Amino acid sequence: MDPIAHLALATLVFLATHFVSSTPVRRPLVEAMGEKAFLGAYSVVSFVTIGWMAWAYLRAPYQPLWLVPGVKLWPLVVMPFSLVLVAAGVMTKNPSAVGQAAALKTDDPARGILRVTRHPVMWGIALWAAVHLLARGDVASLVFFGGFLVLALAGTALIDARKADTLGEEWARFAAVTSNVPFSAIVEGRNRFSAGEIGVKRIGTGVALYAIVLVAHPWLFGVRAY
Repeated sequence: MDPIAHLALATLVFLATHFVSSTPVRRPLVEAMGEKAFLGAYSVVSFVTIGWMAWAYLRAPYQPLWLVPGVKLWPLVVMPFSLVLVAAGVMTKNPSAVGQAAALKTDDPARGILRVTRHPVMWGIALWAAVHLLARGDVASLVFFGGFLVLALAGTALIDARKADTLGEEWARFAAVTSNVPFSAIVEGRNRFSAGEIGVKRIGTGVALYAIVLVAHPWLFGVRAY
């Protein structure tokens, strides 16, 4: 099979398997397998399909699509924000995350990074994918990083729809004071920004991750980050 076609197939399978969890197919699968078994199987499939994508991407030829002066340095500027979003998202209880719906019952569930967006991890992934797609500017990267970008952006909408369906009024109250698109709720006056609530620990973790990735990039991915 042509290497680019192989990568495209791996990416389509990756997207299809991930979107299952946000479609009506999820409910009968959970009922048949049980919640824990479903999540376990989903995790295994996720790792396998990501591994397949990465393997296909590394073997795809470099076929340039664009070359913009200075664009290869954009990840150096964008990635700190991406990794802070991911770190803060993982370290914050979030009603939109798997198994954390109970956070809706707290007095103020929309705190910290959730004031910025109710999907911080997904937007962190979206920033990572978008800036690397632009910086690389080749066919294989368009497919590979484009797959993650589609998953992250479409995933936020699918998660919102599923949570609205399953959590009802509690989710509606949470959604009313938060936003999918970062800073939208703040700009619209439905929330406010609070760096203190995000906290030095979460921001520091994101910055530390950035420093580690920057140094380890040649060993992890085979190319320097700058």
